[in-house]
Formats: sequence, structure tokens, C-alpha cells
Amino acid sequence: MKPLVRTLQFAARVTTLSRVEVGSTLTGRVSEVVVNEGAQVAAADVLIRLDGRELQAALAQAEANERQAQARLDGLRSTGRLAAQANVTQAESVLVAARADLNRTQGLVGQGFLSQSRLDEARRAVAVAQAQLDAARAQRDANAETGTDVAQAQAQLALATAARRSAQVRLKETEIAAPAQARVLSRAVEPGQIVQPGRALLTLALSGPLQLVAQVDERYLEQLAPGQPANVLADAYPTQVFKAQVLSIAPLVDAQRGAVEVKFSLPDPVPDFLREDMTVSVEVETARREQALVLPLNALRGEGDAAPTVWVARDGRVEARVVRLGLRTLASVEVTEGLEAGETVLVGPAPGPGARVRAVTSARAPSAQGSSSDNAGPAMTNAMGR
Repeated sequence: MKPLVRTLQFAARVTTLSRVEVGSTLTGRVSEVVVNEGAQVAAADVLIRLDGRELQAALAQAEANERQAQARLDGLRSTGRLAAQANVTQAESVLVAARADLNRTQGLVGQGFLSQSRLDEARRAVAVAQAQLDAARAQRDANAETGTDVAQAQAQLALATAARRSAQVRLKETEIAAPAQARVLSRAVEPGQIVQPGRALLTLALSGPLQLVAQVDERYLEQLAPGQPANVLADAYPTQVFKAQVLSIAPLVDAQRGAVEVKFSLPDPVPDFLREDMTVSVEVETARREQALVLPLNALRGEGDAAPTVWVARDGRVEARVVRLGLRTLASVEVTEGLEAGETVLVGPAPGPGARVRAVTSARAPSAQGSSSDNAGPAMTNAMGR
């Protein structure tokens, strides 16, 4: 009976929980790259500046259009309303005078002092004065707060304001800033370059705990589970082994590589020699038996779908024994039923069941029974384990 531990070994890389690629939303010429690889940046720190002279001119024009629209609206609300009211008053006076003249003309025509044509002229003058008064009143109503002229001026001001804000936003986009506290991993841009939307200029590792990411063959998926402990070793620091733990297992398998992504959490504090994208070796403990009956795999005689069988040296003869297996490793297997501690199991070429043998024990588990000293070829007990 000995301890048996099953482990998986594979390579992993160091990464942060989140990394982002930073690019431009505009097409333009780079005027300055503020940061270098490895730099620590805070949220909103400027990373790259683009040439913004054309956008500055566009902003100045948009601001002028907004001031012009505001001035027109203010004019309608002040002097425009006064002028419109003055026009109404004047038109009312003209209409009163035209009506008075019409009344006098009608009397004089009735007395025969004026001709009918003079009466027609007086009537036309009243009609014209009435039309002018209606137009003046319409203009006054249009200049009111709910009038059409004011509403149109307000709409023009809103358009001008929106255009100014859009120009401000576009000008602001000439300064590419960090989305959060981060470290610059790579830089793919230099001053003078023409950049376009969709191209990654900088890669940032957002501040947060480091973790390990590994691509593990899908054949071992059944052996892995969150929470399993692991030992980690960086090739650059072969004497500094540290602990990790399985954090998560991806729900999908990469169909092209036949691998599943496994993430590991790191201890706190994280070893200070770890670097982003560093390759490390990971050994995950996937199962453990503190005390187990263990055989080497080459002691098994069953093949394919047949029940696993071992050959046991018993009373000087070979006996076939069906066993139930438990935990497996690359070289060993746990026997849970069909075998007792102290029994001698034949390994390698040996006579078949029923043959007489003299076994030579190469290793034996603790047992109350004495060991057999008969010699009939290679043999090994079930005390093998790790």
C-alpha cells in the first residue's frame, strides 16, 4: 500500500484578466506617440496624438455658425418683435386714415362733388391698408415665442449646436487615451504614420490580477476540475517553484486544435518575476490516493473490451485474476478489487494460467505473508506507487 498521485503536465502562458488593443477612430497622421512599451498609464492618460489642425478649423467654423444662429434668435426675440409691433401700429394708422377718407369720399360722391372713380380709389386704398395690417400682424405673430420664425431660428440654433459638439468630439478623438489603468505591452505606431480606423496601434494589459492560460488536449478534460492544485515553474527561474490553482475550464473545445482552454489563479502576492506572455510549465494534481494497491500498467493482461486481468503466483502456479481498476497514471494503475496486499503479480513474459512457476519478487508491498522465493521468471508485487 502506497500513495498514488496522478498529475498532468503542460505549458501555459502568463496573462492578465483583460487586455485591449487601442486604435484610432479617425484617418490621420500621427504627430506624437507619448508612451513606450512597458509604461504604466492611468485612465484617460493620452497615449497618441494625431494631427488635428483641419479638425480645429472645422470646430472654429461650427462655433461661428452657432453664434450666428444664436444672434438671429436673440434678434427675433428683441428688436425683431419691436419692429413687428411698430409695423402693426403703423398699418393700423394707415387703415384708419384710409377708412376715414373712404367715408368722406362717399359723402362727396353722393353730393355730386366727386366722381365714382374717386370712390373706387378710396375703396382700393382701404383694401390695401387692410392687407398691410394683416401682413404686419402675421409678422408679429411669427416673432412671438411660439411663432414660426422663432421656431425656425431655434431649430437652426439646435443644428448649429449639434454640429459644434460633433466637431468637438472629432477633435477630441485626435488624442487617443487609455481606457483604464494599464501597462503598455506592445507599440505598433510611430510619429508620421498615417493611421486608419480598425488598426491596432497599442496593446494594453488592464490592471488586475495575473493568471495562467493553457491549451490542454481534450483527452484530459475528464481529469480536470476547478480548484485542483498545481505547481508552476518558469524556465527562466528554475529554482522558484510556486503554487497555482485551476480557476476555470472553457465550456467549448477548439475544434482545430482539439484543445480546451484552462485558466489558473495565482497566489497573493504574485511572484514579481512573472511577465506578460511568459511561458511556464504547469503540473496539475488531478487525483490522489493516500493508500492504494498499485500495479505497473504492463502487469495488466486484459486487452480491448476484455475485463482487466492480472496473473498472480499462488501456491506455485499461475492464476488469472480479474480485477477492478481505479486511478490510472501514465505508468501505474490502482487496483480496487480482486487483489490483496502482499500477493505476487507477474509482470512481463510468463507462463500462462495453471503453469507451475517459481516467482522472483522485484518489489513487494507491506504484507503479513512471507515472500515467495521460487524462480520462474520476472515478477513484481503491487507495492509500486508514487
